[in-house]
Amino acid sequence: MIWDSIKTISEYHAGLREKKFSVVEAITELYAYIEKRDTDVRAFLQLQKEGALKTAQSIDARIQAGESIGGLEGVPIAIKDNILVHGFSATASSHLLEPYTASYDATVIQKLKKAGAILIGKTNLDEFAMGSSTENSAFGATRNPHDITKVPGGSSGGSAAAVGAHMALGALGSDTGGSIRQPAALCGVVGLKPTYGAVSRYGVISLASSLDQVGPFARTVADAAHIFQVIAGADVHDATSHAHDVSSITQFNQSQARSRTIGVVDEYLHEQGMSPEVSTAMQKALQRFEDAGYTIKHISLPHVKYALSCYYIILPAEASSNLARYDGLRYASQTTNHKPQTKNLLQTYLDTRGKGFGDEVRRRILLGTFVLSSGYYDAYYAKAQKVRRLIQSDFLKAFKDVDVIFAPTAPSPAFSFGEKTQDPLTMYLEDMFTIPVNLAGLPAISIPVDSAYDRNHMPVGFQLIGKPWGEYDILNIGHDYEINLRN
Repeated sequence: MIWDSIKTISEYHAGLREKKFSVVEAITELYAYIEKRDTDVRAFLQLQKEGALKTAQSIDARIQAGESIGGLEGVPIAIKDNILVHGFSATASSHLLEPYTASYDATVIQKLKKAGAILIGKTNLDEFAMGSSTENSAFGATRNPHDITKVPGGSSGGSAAAVGAHMALGALGSDTGGSIRQPAALCGVVGLKPTYGAVSRYGVISLASSLDQVGPFARTVADAAHIFQVIAGADVHDATSHAHDVSSITQFNQSQARSRTIGVVDEYLHEQGMSPEVSTAMQKALQRFEDAGYTIKHISLPHVKYALSCYYIILPAEASSNLARYDGLRYASQTTNHKPQTKNLLQTYLDTRGKGFGDEVRRRILLGTFVLSSGYYDAYYAKAQKVRRLIQSDFLKAFKDVDVIFAPTAPSPAFSFGEKTQDPLTMYLEDMFTIPVNLAGLPAISIPVDSAYDRNHMPVGFQLIGKPWGEYDILNIGHDYEINLRN
């Protein structure tokens, strides 16, 4: 079997160059595996087999002609279903968008196609990317590939599970408050959240525009770096995107990595919400860095304790504004399609938004509308923005003394379905270590802690947080850990 021995993009490309198999053979076998494995995991909402095999045939023809392949050519990539792919539905896992078909490609999709990547399908997520377990999907929950009784994390749970179940070599997700890193940790894969603006958001269904960022999942740090290198860059369609040189992002250097100082956040080490398994895993990973000669320095982020409260004011406010466009007129919903004789405009709104949105989406819209309303804007939203600035300042001050920051990714390993759905606050605490990064607009990567598993044999991850545009440092150090410091 082709995929039994292939774990990385470089291994896959080596097999193609040596003509051990063709791209068509590899992709055909992969789809057969997906059809069998995904009955349990449920990572995919739709597959794109016809287009994938057509792309595979064209790449095989080039290989037969003696042309070289590089980058992501022929590499199977899964796409979170809040990213537009021309000609395919983009549901954001909501019944409200179920009939919607994308009329253009998101910029990241254009770049993947140009690089020769094979888009194998669209993955499940929490509805409109609101959640930390993928239990909020209108089309059913995705399951953790390590234990199908556990959640895969969220909101990009489908993408993380697809990579974790070996149904893709890479995937794209979006990270608003940890939605790439947290599911990466729970599924035992690598997840990179780039600097805000490093990757275009054009063609990505918005949740909170000042927080959203697209990034890759992969099985290794090197593969995540390759995917990031392809999708990064400025875009005329996204005014928040910026150009930054990523040409050497995959050229790792061990001596340069080990010259860096790693900061450890005192507030995180003493966080009462962290499980004993995660605490032990963090100590283990940190000891590996220390034994390898890295300089470890304790730092303080005094305002980070306010990050969760700050985030759950800013995010609902922006979400309520972004989701106002779904009014039953510009984007048809299943509900309004079944009610062609709606009496008036107000009833159209009520039918569409009251029945088309799920519980979590409605909860956040209500919260966001409240904090933006007259009389409460200054008391909540304006104050949250001031606290956000203080959190950003804490990070920038810390980076004067350290090069990267080490932190847990999630407070606990994967939990059981239904364990936290009845208490939204408990679920929100899943992102307590990841949210500050989004508020500050920083890059961060989640990496599995070598062979560290909890008592239920579920993976645990740590994150490395970098300076603005410091992707190289966190990738370089992460690669050193992955290659040299693991058991």
